[in-house]
Parts: sequence; C-alpha cells; structure tokens
Amino acid sequence: MYEDSWYNFVPDHTHRRNPSVPQTPGHRRRESLLQQPNGSKQVDAVEQLEELLEEPETTIGPPEATLSRRAKSYSDFYHVVRAQLSKDAATAKKKRRKHKERNLDALMVEKIEKVEQNHGLPRLDSLDGELIEASQQEYLLYRDQLGMTERHLDTLISNTNDALDLLTSLTDSFRAVESQTSSFQAQCDDLLVEEKRLQKLADEVGTDLHYYAYLDGVTRRLNAPGAGRLVNHENFGEILTNLDACIAFMIQHPEYRDAESYLARYQSLLTKALHLLEVGFTAHLDRVSSDISKQIAATQSESARHALAYGRFEEMVLEMDGLVTNAQRVITSCYDQLGNPILGQNFDYYSNTALSIFSSYSDVRDRDLRPMTQHDLEVFRKDVKEINAETACRNFIKQCYERSYDEASLFAKIFSIEPQYNVDSQSAYVALKSHQKALVSAANIAPIATTLQSVLPTSELQTMCNLLGWITNEYLLLEYDEEETQYSIHCHDLTARLLIEHLWPFTDTAFDTEVTKSISKAAISPDSLKITSVVNGVASSNAHPITKRALELLAMYDQAMPKERSSSSVVFRIINETILTMQRAESRLKSNRAANPDPDPDLFMIKNLLILKNGLVSLEIGDVRSQPAAMQHFGQIWDTLSPQNWMGLFRGILGGSLSLGLWSSAASPSPAANGKGIPPRNQAQQEQDANEKLDELLRQSIYAFTQRWGTLINAARGAKRGTKNSVTAEQELDEKLLTAFGGQPEVVAKLKEAIQMNAQAQKEMKAEKGAR
Repeated sequence: MYEDSWYNFVPDHTHRRNPSVPQTPGHRRRESLLQQPNGSKQVDAVEQLEELLEEPETTIGPPEATLSRRAKSYSDFYHVVRAQLSKDAATAKKKRRKHKERNLDALMVEKIEKVEQNHGLPRLDSLDGELIEASQQEYLLYRDQLGMTERHLDTLISNTNDALDLLTSLTDSFRAVESQTSSFQAQCDDLLVEEKRLQKLADEVGTDLHYYAYLDGVTRRLNAPGAGRLVNHENFGEILTNLDACIAFMIQHPEYRDAESYLARYQSLLTKALHLLEVGFTAHLDRVSSDISKQIAATQSESARHALAYGRFEEMVLEMDGLVTNAQRVITSCYDQLGNPILGQNFDYYSNTALSIFSSYSDVRDRDLRPMTQHDLEVFRKDVKEINAETACRNFIKQCYERSYDEASLFAKIFSIEPQYNVDSQSAYVALKSHQKALVSAANIAPIATTLQSVLPTSELQTMCNLLGWITNEYLLLEYDEEETQYSIHCHDLTARLLIEHLWPFTDTAFDTEVTKSISKAAISPDSLKITSVVNGVASSNAHPITKRALELLAMYDQAMPKERSSSSVVFRIINETILTMQRAESRLKSNRAANPDPDPDLFMIKNLLILKNGLVSLEIGDVRSQPAAMQHFGQIWDTLSPQNWMGLFRGILGGSLSLGLWSSAASPSPAANGKGIPPRNQAQQEQDANEKLDELLRQSIYAFTQRWGTLINAARGAKRGTKNSVTAEQELDEKLLTAFGGQPEVVAKLKEAIQMNAQAQKEMKAEKGAR
C-alpha cells in the first residue's frame, strides 16, 4: 500500500558523532535495536542539549539503560547471557562506588580526585552535558519515533476515514445506478415482449398469407404443358405436402376470407396431382410389362421365368425411383405398414388413387404371369389323373404358397406396405381382395380353393379329410422346436384364411351330404336289428351299421378339423341323426315284439347309444371327464344312478309320482322333488346339447330295461304259474347281456346290480301297500 520509505522514518543517529562534543571510549553509544536494516541512510541533525546548571550531584540522571540483544538463534543465547551478566556486575560495582562517594559527601570530606581536579571545573561542566545527552539519547530517540509513529497512524486513520467516506459515496452511487438500471431493464423487457408479440403477429400474418399466395404458383405448375413429368421427381412430394397443409388450414379457419373457395380449388388441385401420379405410374408399369411378358412367353424354363417375373421386374420398376417414391408416399398417407387405414381429412383422395394403383398393378401381374399359372394348372390336372387327387392337391398348395410369398415380398418392396388380414372395408387387404385374379397373392387365395374344389367332390370323403388334416398339421400347427420364419408365418396366415373361408365350409357341406345319405335316409334292414356276439372283443363290432357309420364320420371329422370345431353343427347333426335313426329302429322292434321278442328294444338302444357315447368320449368331443375307456360313459351314467337314488326313484314310480330330474343333465339327489311326468321319449329338444340329449336317452333306456327285468325277477322268485323260475330268468338275462356286451364285464355287472336294486325296491313298495 505504501512504499518502503514510509516504514524507514527513524533517523540513523547512532552512526553520527557530534563533532563539538568528543565522546570518551567509555561512553560510546550503542546502535538502536529498532533501526530498520534497509532504512534510509539519511541522518537528521540532532539538536545539542543545553548545559545543565544544576549541581552535578543533584542532576545526575538515571543509570545508563542497556538493551539486551535478542538472540537470533539458540547458539547465540549463551553469549548474550554472559554479556548481560558482565554488564550487571559492572553496574553493581559502579553503584557501590557512587554510594561510597555519597557517604563522603555527607561527612563533607572532599575526595582526593575532586581536589586534584578543582582546577579543571569549566571542563567538567561540558562533560556533564555530554554525559546527560549521552544518557538520554536513546530515550529521546524513542520519543521521536513514537511521535512520528503517532503522526503516521493519525495519517492512516485519516486516510481510512476518507476511503470509507468514498466507499459510502460509491455505494450510494451504485444504489442509485441500480435503481435506474432496474427501471431501464423493466422497460427493455416490456419492449422485448412487445417485439415478440409483433414478430409473432407478423409471422402469423405472413404464414396465413402463404396459404393464399401458394395457389397461383401450384396452379401454374400442375396445368403447365408436360406437368406429367413432375411425378418422376421427388420434389413432387413437396407439392402434395403443401396442398395437404393448405387444405388443412382452410378447413381449420372457415371464417377467413374466401376460405371455402380456396378450399375447393386446393382440393381440385390435389385430385389433379394424384391423377397425374396415377397415370404416370400406370404407364411405367405398362412399359415394364410389355418387356417382361414377352420374355416370359419366349422361355419354357421355370427358373428363368421366375427370375424374369420377380428379379427383373423388380429391378425395372424401381429404376424410376422418384416415381416409385411418390407412389409410396401416396399409399403410406392412407395406410400404415400393415395396411390398416389412416383416416384423415384427405383419406378419400389418397385411398382412391391407391386403389387405382393397386388395380393396375394386379392387372399387370396377372397378365405377365398367366403362362406360369396356366402351367401350374396343367401340372395339377396331370397329377390328379396319373397319381391321385390328394398328392396333386398337396403339390398344388405348396406351389401356390411359394408363389404367394414371392408376390407379397415384391409388393412390399414396391409399395412399402405388407397388408395383413383385416375385415375393415377401408383397409388395404379388402382393397386388394376385391381384385380377384387368377394369380394367387396374400389377399387372393380364391384360386387355390377353386382348383381344389373342382377335384375333391369326385373324390372320397376320406381323401378330403386327409388333405385337410395335412394342411392343418403342416402349416397351421408348428412343432414345439420349429422356429418361425417369414415364410412360415405367411403360410400360416394363408392356411387359416383358406380353411376358414373356403375348405371348412366346403367340408361341412360334404359331411352334411354324407350324413343325409348314409344316416338320415339309410334303409334299416331286419337283419341289422339283430344283436350278434362281439367279435374279437371289440365292443363296437356288434353295433348297428348306422352307428358304425356315425363313428366313422366322427373319426374322419375329428381328423380333418381341430378340436376347437368339435362342437360344430356337423358333429351335432351326426349325433342327432344317429339318435333319430336308432329311435326309428327301436319303434320297429317294439312293433314286432309280439312276433319276435329278440332283440330287446331297450337293450338295443343301450348298446348303440353307449357305443356312440364312448366314441364321442374317445375322440374328446364334448365336455366329458377322463375315465377308463371301456366305461367312460357308463360310469358317468352310473354315478347318477347311484344306489341311494334307486330306492327313492322306484318308490316314487310305484307310488305314482315320477321325477325325471334324475335323467336330466342337471339331476338332483332327490328325483321326486319336482313331480313332473315322463315326457315322450321321442320328444325333440333342439336347444339341448347333443351330449346331453344322448345322455338323457341312455338314462331312459337303462331305466326301462332295469325296471322290466326287475319285475321279471320278482315274478320268477314268486314262482307264479305261467312264469319262468328265477334260475331260468337269470340265465336268460346273463345270455342277453353277454351277447350285447361281450368283453365289457363292468357294464354287465352294473346292469345286473341295477336290476337287483329295482326288484328290491318293487318288493318293498309292495310290502308297504300290503301293510296299509
């Protein structure tokens, strides 16, 4: 803050001697310890002390002050102490001498040295002054230093006060400036806000004006000669984008001036632009088709035709990259990647153009590949004649699937979409499906179904079932370790649509025809009504031929269809028509019972209905619980006809109240609870499930058979005249049961148990009536 000269204010008196006052060697003045080592060399003049007039003994000053020099280090401390001790000893000796002199003065005895020196008194006066000056020199110097220090500190305090005053003034000035700056900043912020508002307003005005000003320029471009060449360049997409923006602006601001007029003109220009694109793309496809079709017709090699139809065609179409890009932009404006519609304000304009482009493309592809499709049909017809219909159909399906996959890949590369199955009428899939051609594609599978349906009706029903089973297992159901590929996914989708839309309805119709022919209208011969012995332990070997045919149809249908279709109308019709036929056969047996008691009508129904029920269970058709194969259905029936229910049932029957709750699918433990009468056995219940209907008829047949034989057993045990004895009756029952259910001992045992329980119930009821 200050120069070094400010701190070197102590004059260097110790190095100057007063020339007028000679100093004795004993009174040499030491250097001040407070002197700065690098101070100024200038020495101020020291005023000479005035001579003291007092007496020497009364004006003698204090003892000479000595200052011990501070040790600079520990090694110098010893020497400093010794010097100090020597000085203290000299001082004490001098004090003793002075004390002795004072004692002599008190005795008024003049000292010898004083007597000798009386003649030199004038010189002693000067020496006293020098001694006093020498003794007080250091104190005077300290006084001067303290005074100068005080003045310097006063100066520092004054300067500090001045600096504080200046800083206070600056603070006040800064506060005033800050207040002025804040006011100025607020004004600037207001100006900036106003500027932004004006800028935004100007931009809006300019933007709105752009939507109006764009009309003249785009009108000239689209109506100029050679405007069709615009579609070959990628900047044509900017025209479509700007037209969309202008149309959207006019729709959003109908209150603007002439908005309706400008909207109509912009929509007209959009239609014209899309028409130019449609014409240009169609012309490009025709040019490519004229070259490709000639080369395909000129070659007979299948590999060369495939390379021309797909590789070369793709290369030539994509050469016009600007035109293809504009076509892709139009299509992606109304459809997403999967062909789902993107509804917008201009969807109708773009979708109409897309449909026209799709139609032109389908016509070109169908025309170019017609030689290849005709060749595939010829090979198919040849295989049907030379090999068999099933093998020919399999090869044809494989060929069509490969062709469809290639077409889908080519379509995706040209139009940048992959239409998937969609029932939406505005989707790309529906648009492509409407163009029915001879060429198979992802949306056009009708040619496959048409070709197959021309051959399958003349083939056996088993052939059709084999083909459907192969298609389902090959393409619809994937193995657990098989990885999905793009081709497998494509084939899966084609197979699902082919089966659902064509082959399954066609197969159902074929089955309905066969059911009508072999079951509904089948003749029932007298020989077929007999119950013969079981052959080789096969329970269905002695069933009625119609029942056997029903089982065959069920097995074939199960082979052709997935389990999800097991509850279709075809299965219901097979079961229902078989039941009706068995009921007709039962009626004939009952009408001829007087002339020909064998076979038992109820036993005939039990046998055939049980075989039919077991067939349904073995094929997993219907909601049937898993039980042993030989007793799958009969065990379920027996669960309902439990022993605790038999007694109450028969008591209710013999007492005149019968409940059919036991026989229905919702049977309750108390069969006589609702008190309803027995409905006719041939009453149709169309709303009932086929399995439930079959269960109900089977329960009724079991009840009728066990009730009648229970009565016969009781009569035989009663030994009435004209009746069979119990042994003969039981032997006859065993013979009938073993003939009908050979190899099924569980069924025989259950029926015998039911007959015995029925007989016991009748006996107890008779006893109760007798007690009354």
